[in-house]
Amino acid sequence: MSGKPKRLMVQVAETMQTRHYALSTQKTYRYWILDYIRYHGTQHPATLGKLEVEAFLTYLACNRNLSASSQNQAFNAVLFLYRHVLDIELGSEINASRARTRERVPIVLTAKEGKAVLSKMTGVTGLMAGLLYGGGLRVNECMTLRVTHLDFDANRIFVVDGKGKKDRFTIMPARLKQKLNDHLRRVKRLHDQDLADGWGSVEMPHALGRKYKADSRKFRWQFIFPAKTLFRNKETGERGRWHVLPGVLRGAVREATDAAGVRKRVSPHTLRHSFATRLLEQGYNIRTVQELLGHKNVKTTMLYTHVMDKSEFDVVSPIDCW
Repeated sequence: MSGKPKRLMVQVAETMQTRHYALSTQKTYRYWILDYIRYHGTQHPATLGKLEVEAFLTYLACNRNLSASSQNQAFNAVLFLYRHVLDIELGSEINASRARTRERVPIVLTAKEGKAVLSKMTGVTGLMAGLLYGGGLRVNECMTLRVTHLDFDANRIFVVDGKGKKDRFTIMPARLKQKLNDHLRRVKRLHDQDLADGWGSVEMPHALGRKYKADSRKFRWQFIFPAKTLFRNKETGERGRWHVLPGVLRGAVREATDAAGVRKRVSPHTLRHSFATRLLEQGYNIRTVQELLGHKNVKTTMLYTHVMDKSEFDVVSPIDCW
């Protein structure tokens, strides 16, 4: 006798986890899928189709005045539901009213403001903020860094599964190398204690957990910024440490911005924008900056400023120019 079919949102969650979607993406997709279902009176999506998807997207653009990026998120979530969970192809191109795309100029900090904000930050959040400003990392990229991703000899950081599932290298700020080393020693002591207590396992990326199961307890695979509390893996029952959550850094950046007297609306992502701007102001080639940021399209990088030619290998982190 077959078991009871899994509830739809359980299937959605498991499919996203199997595909190793970022936690933020999982949360966003769940929100839009539930919103789509509610919009159609909680009918099961398998009974709906292309016309209902078009009606939902038009409603978002015309009635809720959503931005183009939010509407695209909603569309991608619904498309994921049909394609990967329900195994249903929606057919020809979706024809819906689309929100107007706005080309926004990113908020950036001046060199003086960047120094002022970071000077008000200490400890783990100060180190994370330094990596965003000094290496151009996205918030999630910083949170998910593992010990093995730091190359102190080559002065670079390996960013795995960045936006668009793209891997890349970025620069390791020389100013932060000693702080990173000191921090890793503290993380190593914490990991050693977890091992002594019978824990110390970490969730491995992709399929490596099945291929190299014993490696989940090795220090090189631990998160650089581990959470204070242990978590239990629902599948294996093992306990280990997840990485800190983005809200920790967001709150610290807000407090530092206020303490520094900076009046701009600053988020952790502002530090990444500022990294790009500083490099372009220093005259580095726009293609170099594009690679360091992990931008798919150079037009995204061109939002910052005009540039002059300079080699990637001569890049000095803006945090090292103070």
